[in-house]
Amino acid sequence: MSTIPQAALTEEVIEPPVPSQTPAPGKNKPAWMSLNFGPRMIVSLAIIITIALLAFLGPLIYPYGPGEKIGSLYDEPTAQHLLGTDNFGHDVISVLMFSTRNSLINGLMAGTLALLIGVTIGILAGYVGGWVEEALMGFTNIVVAIPNIIILILISMALQKTDIGFFKGIGGLAFVIGITAWPWTARAVRAQASSVATREHIDIAKLSGARTPSILVRDVLPYLASYVVMAWVLQLASAILAESTLSMLGLGPSGVDSLGMQLHWALAFQAVATGSWWAFLPPTIVLTLISFSLLYLQASLDEVFNPRLRRGKKKDLAKAAARRAKAARALAEQNTKVEVLS
Repeated sequence: MSTIPQAALTEEVIEPPVPSQTPAPGKNKPAWMSLNFGPRMIVSLAIIITIALLAFLGPLIYPYGPGEKIGSLYDEPTAQHLLGTDNFGHDVISVLMFSTRNSLINGLMAGTLALLIGVTIGILAGYVGGWVEEALMGFTNIVVAIPNIIILILISMALQKTDIGFFKGIGGLAFVIGITAWPWTARAVRAQASSVATREHIDIAKLSGARTPSILVRDVLPYLASYVVMAWVLQLASAILAESTLSMLGLGPSGVDSLGMQLHWALAFQAVATGSWWAFLPPTIVLTLISFSLLYLQASLDEVFNPRLRRGKKKDLAKAAARRAKAARALAEQNTKVEVLS
């Protein structure tokens, strides 16, 4: 066999395959860009922002006020009043914008209150455990067992007879909804907190002398942040629908426009029977869009926070597998060359 020069053999052996210097796609992107802001989130946010702008900025530029009488009972739409008038002779578009604003404010207040109560009870029960968990979950189960609509009706009727102005307005209705809508959030958060409480970083925090409130805020709550955000979105949708239900039954705050009150007056003055679609169809559509967009947003948030559901993950995994296979083939070819030369 012919002798191979040692220099040539050395040159062949010490020259490993040079890895590509091209960074992997998305490797240098900021952390926030790795989140999955997919089409569903864009669509839902676009609907929510559009409705919010019409509700809060629309009244500032619209020429008619919600209490301004500009016609008679159920005047048909015209070029000047695109959705006609309601049962009081008010412009429907003006009333619709104020009603949407009040319904959004009610949902924000009630949903946030329900979330705070549910998270507080759930995180305490899940972390502390023992008799505290038994007592808190027992109270939660009692609230769940009582029909929610009955509690809403009874408390809202009682608050309407009080002399406190706050409880007679949209704030009182939000309070009623908030203190009755928290149980399912508490039960779900309790299950999550129980799982987090057994992790090693909690034991380290305890050994370091951290107190329970500090551990709950700094070590437990951050692990539940994604679930809390999604629960808050669902609470907003639930609170807006609950307000519409109570107002449509005539149990909403008197003298306050809301989407439910628009539907209440439309039913009371036979808008459906007379074919006055502009009195009941616009609030129904807006209410449907709000509920749809919030539920759609919650579904898109699940994809953002859960890496297994992120769009493009399978494609990225396939690309990574292809890169590893290519590197393995290059290394195998290099080893074959070395064996031949030796």
